[in-house]
Amino acid sequence: MSLLQQFQEITQKVAEAISAALQIETEIVDDQMTIIAGTGYYEKRINSKEEGGQIDAGYLYGRVITTNQPYFIEDARNDPKYDPSVLQGVTEELAELCTPIHYKGKVIGVIGLIAFTESQRRMLIHNRLPYLTFLQRMTELLTSKIAEQEAWNEWKKTFQQLETLIESIHEGILAIDEQGIITTCNATAEQLVQKAKHELIGSPLQSIWNGSPMQQVLESGMGYIEQEEIYRLDNHEMHFIVTARPIHVNNRVVGVVASFRRMVDMRRLAYVLTNEHKNLYFSEIHGKSRSLALVIKQAEQVARGTSNILITGESGTGKGMLAAAIHSASSRSNGPFIIVNCGAIPESLLESELFGYVAGAFTGAKREGKAGKFELADGGTIFLDEIGDLPLHLQVKLLHVLQTKQVERVGSNKLLPVNIRVISATNKNLEEMVRNKEFREDLYFRMNVIPLHMPPLRERSEDILLLMDYFLAKYRQLLNHPILDFTPEVKVMFCQYQWPGNVRELENAIEYAVNMETTPYIGLESIPVRIRQHHSVSAIAIPGESDLPLKERLRRHERQILSAMLQQHGQSLEAKRMVADKLEIGLATLYRKLEGHQLLNDEKIF
Repeated sequence: MSLLQQFQEITQKVAEAISAALQIETEIVDDQMTIIAGTGYYEKRINSKEEGGQIDAGYLYGRVITTNQPYFIEDARNDPKYDPSVLQGVTEELAELCTPIHYKGKVIGVIGLIAFTESQRRMLIHNRLPYLTFLQRMTELLTSKIAEQEAWNEWKKTFQQLETLIESIHEGILAIDEQGIITTCNATAEQLVQKAKHELIGSPLQSIWNGSPMQQVLESGMGYIEQEEIYRLDNHEMHFIVTARPIHVNNRVVGVVASFRRMVDMRRLAYVLTNEHKNLYFSEIHGKSRSLALVIKQAEQVARGTSNILITGESGTGKGMLAAAIHSASSRSNGPFIIVNCGAIPESLLESELFGYVAGAFTGAKREGKAGKFELADGGTIFLDEIGDLPLHLQVKLLHVLQTKQVERVGSNKLLPVNIRVISATNKNLEEMVRNKEFREDLYFRMNVIPLHMPPLRERSEDILLLMDYFLAKYRQLLNHPILDFTPEVKVMFCQYQWPGNVRELENAIEYAVNMETTPYIGLESIPVRIRQHHSVSAIAIPGESDLPLKERLRRHERQILSAMLQQHGQSLEAKRMVADKLEIGLATLYRKLEGHQLLNDEKIF
């Protein structure tokens, strides 16, 4: 679309003004030879082409556009370069005076005065110079109007962009002028202040936020960032975090813009950030037992797919770790990993937590509504822990999500598509629950596409010593405690204990022991009482040592103690003297024992 076409209404008014002033028909065409405006005969031809639309054919308007020069045709009917329609007798023009229309250094069209009678022709001949000057002034008027309209349109576009930007910001936005009068706010500000926009704009800021520091920003020109502010309005308490910045024009403060959000939302955001899921990999699931290796191998194989997974196993076996590792190994690893403990959320809140809700769905619902966990997991994985605790009425809704990959918020009939993978976990016997009508059979089969079972710790006792060393290193560093190892009696007890709480109980026991122990070795007295009460140490052997005589067992433990002491203190002569003092033996005795256990380096005694 040409520039003159964009401003056709203005162009037509100019054409009519020229014709009314000079009593001669007027025509205006654009740089594509399209008639944009005209009077009399030409008004009927608006939006049609002049000269066949051929700019380079050598006819009048084409020459004006290409040469950027005005022309006067005194005898149009006998001029072969005027217009083919006149030569063919289609139109009856007798003479014409025309001039180019300039805008920003370019020719954007032509204005022509056309004589259809002898009297008009004589007027053009006798007044061509003043008429030409008049036409050129009218082109200037036309282009100034176009420039003015363009500037207005650009300002309007910029204003609308700014308004759209302000409205798209999730924080509240509020601006005041030099007098402290609110001039701008967005929809979020309306919701947070609980006042309509027309009530806010034009009101003094102090009538909304009494005592606001924004008034001081007007006076000092110094803004502030993330400041906690509390206001009360119409029995409505507002607890915000506010950032305010001054507006400077010619080194003068002419207003202040503030962005703000609710403190409760800031706390929620801080919680989300500090509890963000960290990638966990299969290599971080510690253990060398065959049963654990088998389930990890199966999990690695299915991680790259999208099928639903059901992880079963006793509490504390690491079902959540396995689910997180599957997510990290999947193609969805860059997406969210949302954890929902179905047994920890009150039943009255569970539905809205899982599926979200719309504004006004129930008493106490947020005005803006809330996305549920399934929506938050879009593009990633949702882990439904303790799925056996999900109420029957919510099982129906969960089944619908699994079948359709669509979520319906509480209080809404609109279905929202979600791209999710569902991993569920339970320590209950779901098959028995299905038989007892406590769990829907169709949901069970929908979730149990790929079953994985985490073995209890008592069935992989060969992992106990490895886990003990891992958790000891972890809590020794966290608690800054120089504990070296466990005593043989503790190792025996831990290997014999059945661990009903599985790996979680073992970790808790070691954390307790590290806190309680005051010597370099964790002994029986630092072990939780419940573990000591279940076992007797006297007839128990450490796995791998049950067939060894006492002398060999003692030799092994002595080597372990010496090795740990050297790792802690070093291999220098001074370090060995320190080790000997701690063990209350002579330095020569220490060297003899180190040599016997092949722990002695090349350092010599001088």
